[in-house]
Amino acid sequence: MSTAVCTASSSLSLPARPAVIPAAARRGAWQLSAGQATSLKATQASVLRIRQGRVWVTRDANTRHASEDLVLAPGESLAVVAGDRIVMEPWDGYGATYTWDVA
Repeated sequence: MSTAVCTASSSLSLPARPAVIPAAARRGAWQLSAGQATSLKATQASVLRIRQGRVWVTRDANTRHASEDLVLAPGESLAVVAGDRIVMEPWDGYGATYTWDVA
């Protein structure tokens, strides 16, 4: 069950390269196309897991931590506290696949 609220989505003008994402990586996951960005806000403690591709994640600053930029690769994850917001986009022109689950 998804625990995020999509607050923004945009397309950047990067040259689009078709992403060849295996069906096994897509099953039960979300996809980001090359040049696409999305914003997710956790309604409860959640975990972002990267299945395919690399993503650039920016976590908003709050009273617990400063704003930070991270690059996550396949198999890596990021714990997101309830109420926190992240913005992410594929790191390169190939797109990415991720899951967003309750922690």
